[in-house]
Amino acid sequence: MPLGALLGAMPAPRSARRIDPSFAIILLISLGSALAVLAREGVDVAMEVLRRDAVLFLEVLPKVLAGTLIGALVRILVPRAAVRRLIGEGSGVTGILVATLAGALFPGGPFTIFPLAAAFLIAGADRGAAVAFITSWLLLGFNRALVWELPFLGPDLVGLRLLFSLPMPLAAGLMARAVPARLAHPGAAAA
Repeated sequence: MPLGALLGAMPAPRSARRIDPSFAIILLISLGSALAVLAREGVDVAMEVLRRDAVLFLEVLPKVLAGTLIGALVRILVPRAAVRRLIGEGSGVTGILVATLAGALFPGGPFTIFPLAAAFLIAGADRGAAVAFITSWLLLGFNRALVWELPFLGPDLVGLRLLFSLPMPLAAGLMARAVPARLAHPGAAAA
């Protein structure tokens, strides 16, 4: 398939002129906090905070790039028909269960999971499956349970937490499907 056709299936980038409201809020909180640290602690402490933040940014940047690359590649490599069949609108409860299992088993962090969920949506997954995928990753994450929770909390507490969390992705996915499209995506009814 020609590159133009593959890229044509991808959404157009958002306008660079429009400031995302969530970004604006985070930016205002960050600037306010920086000014408070500067006023209370002085220039040396404020500069040390900026230096550490720059180091953190450089550590996180490759993960963000890898996650968005995975999301972009999934849109190209995974056939839309397969996504629609497995986790699309007509997939029923089975689709939500497939998305729940994928979310529970996928070992990535937020820099991978959210671009991957967005790629699934673009490829034909419905919002119920996307919600189940993300909820399952957040609540069930078997990789996190094995590596972090079991050593610190022990099998009894981890098993109990997983048992009570198990129905949540299914419930969240079903509820997301029940929300009318015009409420889930304002303006969708006008489109």
